[in-house]
Amino acid sequence: MLKKVAAINDLSGAGRCSLTVAIPILSALKVQVYPLPTAVLSNQTGYPDFYIDDFTDKIDNFTYQWQRLGINFDCIYTGFLPSEKQVDKILNFLRVFRKEDTLLLVDPVMGDDGEVYPNFGEKLCEKIKQLTVEADILTPNLTECCILTGINYQEIMEYKNSEIFLDKIVEVGKKLMTGRVKRVVITGIHYSEGENDLLVNVILDGEEVHFVKTPVTGGSYSGTGDILASVVCGNVVNGKGLAQGVEMAVKFINRAIEDTYKDKTDRNDGINFEKYLYMLM
Repeated sequence: MLKKVAAINDLSGAGRCSLTVAIPILSALKVQVYPLPTAVLSNQTGYPDFYIDDFTDKIDNFTYQWQRLGINFDCIYTGFLPSEKQVDKILNFLRVFRKEDTLLLVDPVMGDDGEVYPNFGEKLCEKIKQLTVEADILTPNLTECCILTGINYQEIMEYKNSEIFLDKIVEVGKKLMTGRVKRVVITGIHYSEGENDLLVNVILDGEEVHFVKTPVTGGSYSGTGDILASVVCGNVVNGKGLAQGVEMAVKFINRAIEDTYKDKTDRNDGINFEKYLYMLM
């Protein structure tokens, strides 16, 4: 039988990210997706302006109806959560649906490039921390990793041109491995190795540490973190290794970015991933 994943994230009409990438990617990986929108947006928030309909007050209705239907999930996968109240509702969702063998993957969407996203205040970040300690797998970027551990992002970046930069990031990542958290992927780290500009994903899998490195190609596009988390989710819930999932995601994203860059697609539109879904099958 197909594995079942509750994908709890926003739905943006324009700009490929969140549920609009998670649903087709998980489906390509032979996973049945149960989407639960945390918000519905006219377009993702990287555009100059956007309309948002916060779904906080609707989450309990999904929880109630799915419980009545007797649905059981192999994995619960969370992304963008816009309010403290909503985090509380997701924690309740976990109390209802999480069984002993239910995997929880949290993509703790809070910031990037050393900055917290607009409207993500200290209280919301603290609430998201409560959710992350319940996770089996976390997929933060470096900024989010620093927010969750209380470590100064700029202090870490002082090591950027040092040989111990990745070692420092591993140290920060290990601080996330508390509570149930046993696996962490720190995504999208810019790193120079000699004359090569690389993107590195740091993988902490129990006591093991892996680095998945790839040359920087094309431009920077929104939604790639969502794509990586979705590919990792689909692989792990189907019993494959964490590093294997990250490697598949990186190859898939790189191929789509090459196409997107040639197509001169606006960065806010995300990457042309649709034609490469076959790489996940």
